[in-house]
Amino acid sequence: MAVLFLAFLVVPVVELAVIIQVGQVIGTWNTIAILLLVSFGGAWLVKREGIAVVRRFREQMEAGRVPGRELADGVLILFAGALLLTPGFVTDFIGLLLLLPPVRSVVRAGAMHRVALRTHRRFG
Repeated sequence: MAVLFLAFLVVPVVELAVIIQVGQVIGTWNTIAILLLVSFGGAWLVKREGIAVVRRFREQMEAGRVPGRELADGVLILFAGALLLTPGFVTDFIGLLLLLPPVRSVVRAGAMHRVALRTHRRFG
């Protein structure tokens, strides 16, 4: 419940405050232009990273291995894309970070560890 509260109430308020602050410093049209450029650039990066993950996924499948890492990367890239399409500087920054392979690796490791713990507690 707390996560939904954060996602639907706090994040938009923070984004709006940051957009207003940036708009006051660099102007309304420049702010809108930057938000659009980041969205389009982010979409291009999501496509590029997504294609790389699909390629690695296929390689793992052809080698007869479970592509767990690639599936997790795909989910994180999808999440990054959603963040980049959400208007705002904070979500754009987080989305861009998730597109960086080293950052995604750390997040993936933490998420997979958390899933393993939950699975062990539930079925252990």
